[in-house]
Amino acid sequence: MHLCCTRITVLSLSSECLSTKLCNVSAVVAMDAELNELSVDDVERPEDVIVSQWEGLPVSAQEVRERVDEALRPLGVETSLVVIRRANSLALYFICLTLSALMSLRDQWRSQQLRDIVEKLFTILSGATQTILVKRLSWLPSDYDRCLEFFSSFQGEQ
Repeated sequence: MHLCCTRITVLSLSSECLSTKLCNVSAVVAMDAELNELSVDDVERPEDVIVSQWEGLPVSAQEVRERVDEALRPLGVETSLVVIRRANSLALYFICLTLSALMSLRDQWRSQQLRDIVEKLFTILSGATQTILVKRLSWLPSDYDRCLEFFSSFQGEQ
């Protein structure tokens, strides 16, 4: 998976000088979630349903949106899950607004708490009666390191 980091810069012109101000910084974190075949009969079917439900979430029933919000609440207010896509498995894209949010997401990933969050989310989105288990939740160390470097370079400019 590829990692993207974004930075929005605004130039302001005054009578004395041209200055650059950083307005917004965020890092996009890509992960790969592979479903456990033991928790579903056919892995492809729940993956399709999960992606379809995620994409249709804005128009879903309020109860479903509330359950999804509850499942994602442990991520905190500075981290958002923005995309779920089918790849060889399910690709997840998170936006972290701060270095602290990135480090918190990494801690949740290391402690398996993030896997629990993703399993709960997938179960809600799939409509399954039994928990949809995640066999593997992959986050490349090089992607994490790039995000760390990105936020560190931003802090160095302040």
